[in-house]
Parts: sequence; structure tokens; C-alpha cells
Amino acid sequence: MKTITTASVSRRSFIRTSALAGGGILFGFNLFQACKPEVAPPVSIADIDFNDFNAFIKIADNGMVTIFSPNPEIGQGVKTSMPMLIAEELDVAWKNVRVAQGALDTKNFTRQVAGGSQSIRLGWEPLRQTGATARQMLINAAAIKWGVDPTSCTTNMGVISNSNGDTLGYGEVVKEAAVLQVPEKVNLKDPKDFTIIGQDVPNVDIDPIISGKPIFGMDYKEEGMLYASVLRPPAFGEKLEEFDATQAKTINGVIDVFKFGDKIAVLATNTWSAMKAKKSLKASWVEDTKLESTKDHDKILLDLLHGNTFTTMRADGNVKKAFAAADQVVERVYESPFLPHNCMEPMNFFADVTDTKVRLVGPIQTPAGTAKRVAKLLDRNLEEISIDMTRMGGGFGRRLYGDFALEAAEISSIAKKPIKVVFSREDDMASGTYRPAIKYKISAAIKDGKLTGYHLKEAAINSNMYGLIPNFFPAGAIENYQVDVAKYDSNISIGAWRAPYTNFLAFAEQSFFDELAEVMKVDNVKLRLDLLQNVKGNTDESIQYSAERMEKVIKTAVDKSGWGVKKEGVYQGFSSYYCHNTHVAEVADIVLENDIPVVKKVTCVVDCGIVVNPLGAINQIQGGVLDGIGHAMYGDFSFKNGKPQDINFDTYRLIRMNETPVVEAHFIESDLAPTGLGEPALPPVGAAIANAIKAAKGIRLTKQPFIKNMDTKSVLG
Repeated sequence: MKTITTASVSRRSFIRTSALAGGGILFGFNLFQACKPEVAPPVSIADIDFNDFNAFIKIADNGMVTIFSPNPEIGQGVKTSMPMLIAEELDVAWKNVRVAQGALDTKNFTRQVAGGSQSIRLGWEPLRQTGATARQMLINAAAIKWGVDPTSCTTNMGVISNSNGDTLGYGEVVKEAAVLQVPEKVNLKDPKDFTIIGQDVPNVDIDPIISGKPIFGMDYKEEGMLYASVLRPPAFGEKLEEFDATQAKTINGVIDVFKFGDKIAVLATNTWSAMKAKKSLKASWVEDTKLESTKDHDKILLDLLHGNTFTTMRADGNVKKAFAAADQVVERVYESPFLPHNCMEPMNFFADVTDTKVRLVGPIQTPAGTAKRVAKLLDRNLEEISIDMTRMGGGFGRRLYGDFALEAAEISSIAKKPIKVVFSREDDMASGTYRPAIKYKISAAIKDGKLTGYHLKEAAINSNMYGLIPNFFPAGAIENYQVDVAKYDSNISIGAWRAPYTNFLAFAEQSFFDELAEVMKVDNVKLRLDLLQNVKGNTDESIQYSAERMEKVIKTAVDKSGWGVKKEGVYQGFSSYYCHNTHVAEVADIVLENDIPVVKKVTCVVDCGIVVNPLGAINQIQGGVLDGIGHAMYGDFSFKNGKPQDINFDTYRLIRMNETPVVEAHFIESDLAPTGLGEPALPPVGAAIANAIKAAKGIRLTKQPFIKNMDTKSVLG
């Protein structure tokens, strides 16, 4: 077994990165420019003489290649890693590649989505086919020009050669290639021949990011554009009764104030005026549906959890019989709060709605779905809707929903002006789509020292776990295994949050396995490895994970972390998990400072198949681990009478710079197709920390956030 060790660095270190997550597949990308031997790039794009190759490719003769990336970029690095796949098979030098963000194009691109850690996994073959097909057509055109057999031609860094020693740059044959028949089958490179894939490639946007160039949604503006600040109902369950905008309209810069739905839009020439005017509005709200509180949710979910109304998502063997015959039953309840997304860049979107078209620009994870919703909202033909995507300052699922884009479109339609909706931080936190509050009850049956039954029950606000999650570990590893779910329908909006459901389920299950190992008096790592032996050779195709791959990451994490080696004052916790098609194992090292647990290091081992961009992969591992630490330790969010109780960072606790540990990343060397990486490093870390806290303090945590619940009744001795 081999591993690729790509990083052992603190988050405090600066790393130029891109990464592997997001969503999207297509057969071709736009490649602007091409290659000739030893040519210099132009001073600017304006200097390039473009030649159309086809709907996806344009080539010039100046030695440059520009690849349009169609997928939303939220910091997961697809704008770097996806073009790498094409450039590899096109056989051009990466130094001669420039990447640009594509617009929404449902005719030529598919799944223009940032979500689910699926971009590279689903795009692996199609994107390489794109590059290989373009390369073959260029070869065919050169062969015709030379009057030779295409099989006698080769390419190297954008230059075509034949056996006679003749050479042509891609740009010299682009026009001829464009009219040739597209080959039905092309050969892809053997991974051992990769020259770009597997190399460290800096984020293609790193220079504009660090120099402050306008590439984010918040940066976007147009001449004559107005800014819109929106007053929304202050509580979930309230609707607008009436409002008075007299004072708001006296503020310098304010252009208009009007109602749309149960919201009030303030239009101004700048954000300061718009937000100040919004605060001066006098509005009265009335209860429309029940005003709910976290205290009520806690009781409702616990009642559901201990009730009998469930939907069974998976049932292997006979759980009831296993529990009836058990020598011992272990049962625990695990609880998590709502969580906001808190993207660094608050929600914003530009809209210009005219009689002939609807032009939208901004940061969105689901451009195609948003375009459909806007068309329906405005009763327009979908063909009239265009969306240009900006880079996003974080998404984490919040920008999947596009409510802010719909607001922008509706306000522009009413005002008959181009406008840009901008959320304040308070708007962002008070009017979000939150991670749902969830409670799990996990029960295990033990007979003759063996784990014979496992029953997982979930009670959640508004939505239950995805259908495939019951097929993750320990499905297949325990003969009698059942997963049941129940939900409470609330008027509080919930949605996907980085690694949906698994972000908390992994903590619950992996903490529970440590406790089972203690009760059964077996080594906690060995318990997991022994259970995995039961999966090897299992022919059940519903099982999503690989026992062999999980076993490798576990053993590697044990080795790389120094697991079990006594270090003065250092306590370790172990966790492993599979989600988003990727296997991960993590070990957390903590110390106690004034009896408070402090995370000093996390060793993370990942099997995500071929690592397309190791530099970007490091970023995803570090980001996922830190996100998981921060929210497991500190993240808390509650409601009282429908109102969020924390609407800014003065009261909502995030992980701080001086609390960030060393994150050591290791990747299992593999020739298998790549899988997801934007989310899988987050779920295991909560349990690794909780299990380390158990080792340090002798208490077992069952409720997040840890700091708040360290000394409450949710802590089991």
C-alpha cells in the first residue's frame, strides 16, 4: 500500500490552492486559442485573433489556450481542476492555458451545479473525452494537409509532428479541423502518462483574489444600476400587515420604496443609503402560521424519536429478534442544532429585467434551476433568461436555492431598472435556509460479546436523511440492521449544508462505535476493522462503500498519526467515515488547557481515487476539517417565537484563527477514477474530537456544540 503525503501544514500557513468539488459534466469546453512551437502569449486577450473550432473550441495561433469552465466556482476549485482534465488530453502545456468562467448554457453544458462533491467524479471521462476528441481532430486536419496517415502523427505541448519531422501548431489547422467529422471514439491517456493531472496547479484565480480584483458577486456593478436592500419578515410565521416609508424616502440616495409579497424593497444609489433607509422603515407584522421556538422543537423531536411513527429506509435481518435475544443493549440519543451557512460573502445578485430579456449576474450554485424559477416567477419564456456566474465567497449549500436571485428579478421587474440585491450579515443569518435540527437514537444489541443488532432512528425538522445514507457503513457489516426516519414539518426553511446529514450523523455513529468498543472491551479501531471483514465478499449492490478501501484509510491513519503512542498531555480520538463516494479516516490530537479541550492536530487520510490537483486537494481537506471542528465545538443556532436568536458574529461563535490546528493530509495512491473531495473530510472530525475528549476528560459528548454542552446533562459519564 502506498500513500501520497501532500501536506503537513497549519491552516495559518498560506497555500495557493484550488480543489476538486462541485458539479458538472459536458462533452466539450470552449478552448480559445491554440499552440505553435515557442510562441509568446499576447499582452491581452484583445490581441488574440480567434478562430472558431466548433461550439466549444476556439483556437488562435499565438500559443495560448483558454478553457471555459461552465460550473459555478465556490472555492472548491473546479475552475482549476476541470480544465486540467481537458488540457491533459488535449496535450497542451498548462503554462499556455488560460481559464474563464462560462455562462449558463443548457444547450452545450449539463449539470452546471456546484454541490454534492460530484464535478470531478462525474466529469472525469467526459471532460477527458473533450480534450482527446479535439486533439484527434487537430491531428486529422494536419494529416490531411501533409497527405499522411493520422496514425503517423503525434502531439506534444500543442504541436503536431509527423514521421518526416514536419510540425504544425494547433492554431495552424484549426479552421480545417473545425469542418471535419467528429470521431466517435478516441483513446484516452494511460494515467502513467499524465503530465498535468496529479501535479500541483495553483488556483487560476489566485492573483485576482489576493490583489482584490472584482471577480466576486459583491464586486459586480453596472452603470446606472441601483442597489436594493430588502426588509423581510423578522420571524418565520409572520407576514406583512402595513408599513410607513415616509422617513426612509427622505434619506439621501433613496430612489424608491415598495412592497412585493410580504417584503419591502428599498432602492438607492448605494448600499449605505439602502440599508440605512431599510432600518428606518416602520412596519407591522402579524402572525400567519405558528411562531416556533427551539425549546418546542426539542420536545417535538424527542417525542418523535421515542414514538412509533417512522418510515423504514433499510431493514436487514430481524432487528427486533436480535434485540430480544441480546445479553446487553446500548442506546444513546445524539442531538444537533440548526446551523446557518455564514458564507463570507453575503447573498447578492444583479438583475436587469426588460420587455425582451431577463439578464441575471451573480454567485449561484444552481444557475439552470434558478433560471427556470425566475422564468416561472415572471411568466417569461426560459429562452429569455440569461445568467452569468461570478466567483462565490462560499456556498456550502446556501447558494443552491437562489431565493436572492428571484428577489432581484422581481424587484427589477417592478422597478423597470437594473438593480442589485445585497444582503447584510443580519439579513443573511436571519433569512437563511438552515441546516435542520436533528436527533438520532442509536441502539445496539450485544450477544456473546458480538454486535448482533443495530437500529438507527432519526427525527429531523422538515427533511430526513438522503435515501443512500442507510447504505453507508455499518450497512452490510451487521446482520440485523435497520434505519427508520421521522420528521416534523416546520415553517422554518431548511436546506443542504456542507455534507448534508452526514455532517452530524458521522459524529453520532462514530462516537457510538467508540462507546460500543468500551462496553464490549475491545479496541475501538479493531472493532471497526472486524466489522469491515463482514462486508468483504458481500454481493449486496446497495452497499455504497468499499470495505477494502475503508480498511486502507483506517490502517494508514493509525500509522501516520502515531495512534496509541503515548505523548505527554496529548489525547487522541479516532473516526472513519464514507460519504460522497470517498473514504476518510481521521485522528484528532487534543490537549487540555485550563481543563478546556484544545485541538492541536488532525491527521486525515483520504481515498478519493486519482488526485487531480494535490495542491487543491490539500485545501479541501484543510477547509473541511476546520469547518467540522468549528461547528462541532462552537456552532449553535436557535429560535424563539420564530425569530433567530443570533444574527451576527458578535453572538454567533465561529472557530478563530488561534484555534486552528495543524491539519496533516495523506492520500491513498490510486489509479481508480476520482471521487468527491469538497465535503468528505468534514463529517468524521466531530467524532474524532469527541472521542479524544472522552480520552482526556472521561466524559462522552452526545450533543453539539461541545463547548456549550461540556458540563450539561447531555454529557454522559
